[in-house]
Parts: sequence; C-alpha cells; structure tokens
Amino acid sequence: MHINIYKLFPFLAWFQLVNAETIRADLIAGFTGAVIVLPQGVAFATIAGLPPEYGLYTAMVTPIIAALFGSSRHLISGPTTAISIVVFSAISHHAAPGSPEFIELALTLTFLAGIYQFGFGLARLGVLVNFVSHTVVIGFTAGAAILIATSQVRHVLDIVIPRGESFLHTWINVYHEFLNLNVYVLGIAIITLATVLLCKKFLPKIPNLLAGMVVGSLLAFILGADAHHISLVGEIPAHLPPLSSPDFSFTTIRMLAPEAFAVALLGLIEAVSISRSVAAKSNQRINANQEFIGQGLSNMAGSFFSSYAGSGSFTRSGINYTAGAKTQLSAIFAAVFLMLIVLLIAPLTAYLPVAAMGGVILVVAYNLIDFHHIKQTLQFSKSETAILLTTFFATLFLELEFAIYLGVLLSLVIFLSRTSTPNIPTLVLDDDPFTGKRKLINIQKKPVKSCPQLKIIRIDMSIYFGSINHILNRIQQIVDGEGIKHILIVSSGINFIDISGAEALVMENNRLKTIGGGLYFVGLKSSVYEFAAKTCFIKKIGGDHFFDTKKLAIHEIYKRLDRSICNNCKARVFKECNWAQLLP
Repeated sequence: MHINIYKLFPFLAWFQLVNAETIRADLIAGFTGAVIVLPQGVAFATIAGLPPEYGLYTAMVTPIIAALFGSSRHLISGPTTAISIVVFSAISHHAAPGSPEFIELALTLTFLAGIYQFGFGLARLGVLVNFVSHTVVIGFTAGAAILIATSQVRHVLDIVIPRGESFLHTWINVYHEFLNLNVYVLGIAIITLATVLLCKKFLPKIPNLLAGMVVGSLLAFILGADAHHISLVGEIPAHLPPLSSPDFSFTTIRMLAPEAFAVALLGLIEAVSISRSVAAKSNQRINANQEFIGQGLSNMAGSFFSSYAGSGSFTRSGINYTAGAKTQLSAIFAAVFLMLIVLLIAPLTAYLPVAAMGGVILVVAYNLIDFHHIKQTLQFSKSETAILLTTFFATLFLELEFAIYLGVLLSLVIFLSRTSTPNIPTLVLDDDPFTGKRKLINIQKKPVKSCPQLKIIRIDMSIYFGSINHILNRIQQIVDGEGIKHILIVSSGINFIDISGAEALVMENNRLKTIGGGLYFVGLKSSVYEFAAKTCFIKKIGGDHFFDTKKLAIHEIYKRLDRSICNNCKARVFKECNWAQLLP
C-alpha cells in the first residue's frame, strides 16, 4: 500500500521552500510575534483562571506543533481570548481558579479537545466549518469580550466580588461596592489603558500592550504598592514548560467531554477562518482537514507540557503575515524567541500590578468586538442578525459552551432552510435575437407563450430529504392548479439526489402516470445519473423518461401529449407542433 509521506509529515513539503532569504524573513517575523505574545499570554492565562505562566507555556508549545502539522504558512496558534474564557467557564464549576485541581482539569480539557479535533481531521470533516456562519464567531467573541471586561472590573476597582458570579450578578455587586473602590488601583488601570491606546495611535511600532504593562509597573513602584494595597501579579518562574499530566480518570473524562467538544469546535472555527482570511491575501490554499489535525496534535501534545487549549490567533497571525513571514518556521521561531525572553525577564513580573493587567485585558476585550461586521450584519441580513444576537445574548446569560452550540445549531438550521427551498423557475422556448436559434429562458424574463400540456421547470439545487417537500409542492401546484401532467425537469443544477428524494420522485411519477402524465429529466450530471442507476431510480421511473438533450426530450415527450388538445392549441410552442399541423 502506497503511503503519501507528505500527508503524514506535512512539514516535509514546506521544508523544501526554506532558504537563507526565507529564514531571514521568518526570524524577523518570529521575533515580532514573540514580543507581541508576551503580554498577551499573561493576560489570556489570567482570563482562563490559570497562573500567568501557563499562557506563556501555551504560546511556546502549541505554535510549534500546529506549524509542523498544519497547512497555513502564516497561522500562529497559542492562547486566545475566546478559548480562554470558555476554559474558565468550563472548569470554574468544578474547581477554584488557579488551584492545582483547576490546572489539572484545564490540562485534561485541553487533551480531550485535541482528541476531538484530531478525530475530526482524520474523518475529513474539515468541510463542516463551511456550514457554520462566521457570524457565530463574531457574536460569541462580542459577548465574550463583555464577559472578559466584566471579569476585570474587580481588579480595576479593587472591590470585593465573589468568584463565579453570573454576568448580571457581577454588575449588581459592582453597583453596591462601587463606593469602596481603591482610587490608586483605578488610577494605575486608567494610565495603563491610556498608555496602550496612545502607543497604538502615535507609536505603532512599539508593542503597546507591553508598554502599558511597563508604565503601570513603574507607577505602582513610584506610588508604593504595599502602602496603597496595590496587588501584584507575582514572579513568573523563569524556566521552560514543565512536564504535566492530564487526569485520565473515567469520571473526569465524562465530566469534561461536553465542554471539551465546545472548546474543540470553537478552536477549529477560529483556526480555519483565520487561516483562510490570511490565505486570501497570500494566495495560499488551505487544507481544512490538515488544519484540524494540526490543531488537534498541538492541544494533545500541549497538555503534557503545561499548556492549556489554544487555537489560531487573528492578531498574531495577521502581524506574522504583515511582518513578512514566508513559511511556518516563523511560528517556530516565535516560540523559541519567547522561551529566551521568558528565561531573561520572567522575574520582572513580580512588579506587575494586577490593575495594570486588568487595564491591558480591557483593551484586549475591546479589540475582540468586530464593530464593522456587526454593523453590516444588522443592516443587511435578518437571518445573520438572528444568529448574531442569539449567540451574543446566549454568551452573556447562558453557559458559554451552550452558547457555541446554539449559534452553530442556528446557523445550520438557517443553512438547511435556505437549501430546502430551491429556486424552481418555469422555462419556455424563445428565439435568440442574436443567433436565431431557439433556447429555453425563464418565463419571468419575457412573457412568452407556453405549452398547455408540458411544463418545463429547472431545479437549481440538490434534491434531498430537506428540499423534496418544497419540490413536490411545486409539482402539485402545476398539476392541480394548471392542469398540466407532463413535467420536464431540467436537471443541470442538481448536484445530487439522495434516497429520500429519489423515492419521493418515483411515487410522484407513479401518481402522474395514473392520470396519463409523468416526470421527465434532461441533463442529469454523470455522477447523479450513476447514483440514480445504482439505486434503481431510473429503472423505477423508466429509462424513457431520461434524456441527454432538451431537443430530444421535447421531441419524445411531444408524442405522449393529448392530440385533441394539440389540434385546438394556438400556442404552437414546439417545432413538432407545426409539423403536426402540416400532416394530413
């Protein structure tokens, strides 16, 4: 059996593209990515309820595995805001955030999510992402952004809010405790926030999040953290990701399996949509199945190296492309540079105020909200608006994993609703003014005479269990409403016919036969015709009901029309009508 080595080890394919020029470009992009992810990793781990170093570990391990086994040259994997808040939501019900139990469950959740993703990739289910509206991600991340901002209010104001409170109860507590805020803590958060925004606007080349953290730390040092009860993040261990072990007990796996599925699904939607977005600029083809495998392996491997669930990062991937990255080596270089930076400057986090971190996370949360696409969706699409608002409010007021399922389910329902009502135009013969030849046109384009005994329609979508009822209703409308019992279906737009659709068409043809009519098909695609032959669809309806050309179809069906009606017909639509008139 021949095994494609490039499918097993996809990195062997892009290794051939590596040369001195690409290495130089990837080194620059990698260093830029490492500087960007340093403050993000700390912030995202805080959102996930984990010690800060776990965000950095995730940014060291998952990008390497995902780059080696994924398909995108520019995708940078690692911790993300959306995944982080789902991890917090899923695990905080079972253990206290930051505790050893919480960390162990987070690693188990990561491993299970990786298993799901890897399995989806092996099963070649990458196409499923196409059926999930990107509006689900937009609505979820907008809701997650507000939840993230809400979770940081206690750190920015230095007020007591019990952990695990719902979105609504958190703001009720803020209202009651607002007068007890710490002005010094709030000042540090505001100045950190202002520094980030000003750097972004006036000094775009400087890593704005990192600059904000530095300014916040200096301010806390000048004011005196202990004197004003300013909490500090604490020193991050200056070492590489330590080995870890998820909890493989049956009880834990059963408990976390549903949440892990939600994490896996969200991670795949994020990674593939980001990959395709960047690939559209770089003219690269993305293999969604390979991306699933890469994401799955990165999470599975990461769970054994103190990394929690990661996915593709839109910010870091975009910056990676803009910085001139040429191959997946840029992601690997970013991880290696991050390791070196952590070994050198990790002790400095001992001076980082929690309030400064809160200010940085508020900026991250704001950047999550895609105002442009939200505005477009609300203005131009009612169905997408329904998906957006449902996912958004479900994220705020329901369990996060349920919000993901609900948004995905709703997008699938709307997709099925659209495909279940195919366009079925009526076609008529008309003379082409340019060529003089006769061709079929949509009757809505031009009021042309039509045959009173033969209706020609075109089905512009596949015939399957979801659409067959709409198609049968249209046929019944023709038979009962117009009294036409011979119906020719132009089938060039039909991509497949499932068993349910085939059986229903056979029954409808039999019904028409009893009243002297029938269903006829012309222009079936070869793949559809082959399936129809295998399932005896053609045999049951009759081989004489299927035609290769419209001309032949009309010629043969004309022989089956009622001659008494033809003799008195004034339409004379077909050439056969005129020939019959000339006969004695």
